[in-house]
Amino acid sequence: MATSDLIANFILHVIDGSEEGMAEVQRSALAERFSCVPSQINYVIATRFSPERGYVVESRRGGGGYIRITRVRQSPRELVMHTVNAIGEELDLATAGAFVSNILETGIIDHRTARMLLAAVGNQALRAVPCDCRDAARAGIMKYMLVTLIAE
Repeated sequence: MATSDLIANFILHVIDGSEEGMAEVQRSALAERFSCVPSQINYVIATRFSPERGYVVESRRGGGGYIRITRVRQSPRELVMHTVNAIGEELDLATAGAFVSNILETGIIDHRTARMLLAAVGNQALRAVPCDCRDAARAGIMKYMLVTLIAE
């Protein structure tokens, strides 16, 4: 298993073991524990614990500094609306994938629906749209499909 996966799994274990759904860690302590550089800790936190994935990250620097990672607990409807609001006017394919992955992990959608969402906003589906307009089209399609999911 890669070091990044080990770090992410450790943080997830701490979050899952916390009543508050939160992990408070020191970057230097994690780097020492996993024999890596602190920038690798930053990379893991930025890529695995982003708002798109349903986390809030707070950081305090200095000698007693820490990184606090909190899993956002929301109802399915709230999470989908949070996602819709976070999309903005443009959405690249990688970020779309992160949003879909987060919604899938929470159980709001199943694997089939996730594949359909990603297919609908993929470059192949948008090939008739000029390249410089695809991210805007992708954002609109993703928002509309997500709102449709909760409009029952």
